[in-house]
Amino acid sequence: MKILVCITNVPDTTAKITFTDNNTKFNKAGISYIIGPYDDYALARAVELKESNGATVTVLNVGEADGDPQIRKALAIGADDAIRVNAEPTDSYFVAVQIAHIAKENGYDLILMGRESLDFNSGVVHGLVGEMLGIPSYSPVMKLDIDGTTAKLAREIDGGKEYLEAPLPLVLGCQEPIAEWKIPNMRGIMTARTKPLNVVEPVEVASMTNLESYSLPAPKGECKMIPAEEAESLITLLRKEARVL
Repeated sequence: MKILVCITNVPDTTAKITFTDNNTKFNKAGISYIIGPYDDYALARAVELKESNGATVTVLNVGEADGDPQIRKALAIGADDAIRVNAEPTDSYFVAVQIAHIAKENGYDLILMGRESLDFNSGVVHGLVGEMLGIPSYSPVMKLDIDGTTAKLAREIDGGKEYLEAPLPLVLGCQEPIAEWKIPNMRGIMTARTKPLNVVEPVEVASMTNLESYSLPAPKGECKMIPAEEAESLITLLRKEARVL
């Protein structure tokens, strides 16, 4: 079984986000990057399937050279090889086209990725890739087992969980608790240096979006403390000031 795991190179959750050029460009200065947290779950499950089912795991990143450390980390965790499409990931459609192109060339049985990226949170790439390849896609997947050529999975839906069985190939968007995050050990870090990382140029695709500007979320409002002996006034504040009742 051949597994393709798509990972994103995103700012650390503790990073302070700012913009430049009149709020039209993300300021990368001083920013540390990580593998997208949901992608980490997908990678961890892929490595488990490699160990239990004898699969091979390829990591794919659509991004520039600054993402190579995260790709090497994925290799240290247990992926066998990696591909980087040498391009800035401008939007979800562009990324999906690149993933689908690589998948068509290499014939993967299972394509795993996070349910959404941490930076733009669009949550649509897995669906787009499935449509482009003409195969089913499901998200968010919380449990995944492989029995021969059949995937048994559970995904989150409104009000509960849905249990499904589907034949391979599939595209899945993953989230916790599909697996526990894995931390590279020293042996993995050393062997990752010798594993192949193939850099390829992107296929041409027309831009589907036009970025006008970025903006930060509005600052949090003042926190008003209510003494315990005045708890009844909380109802009035919720109705007249917060307007949530």
